[in-house]
Amino acid sequence: MGRARAEPFPWNAAMEAGLGTLRLAPSAFWAMTPRELEAALRGAFGRGAARPMSRAELAALMALHPDI
Repeated sequence: MGRARAEPFPWNAAMEAGLGTLRLAPSAFWAMTPRELEAALRGAFGRGAARPMSRAELAALMALHPDI
């Protein structure tokens, strides 16, 4: 049986999250392990990954809070 091929680490997404979203200094980002980066993101934004809002959810939210 063949082994399942591992996905490459998503470096572009990690750099965007660490350097862009968390605004870490490059030296701090590159000193982190992927697990530490994940913990920092969870600490900043909560546990679950946010999913995009559906069109219906957006419409309901806009109805509750209309721009005046």
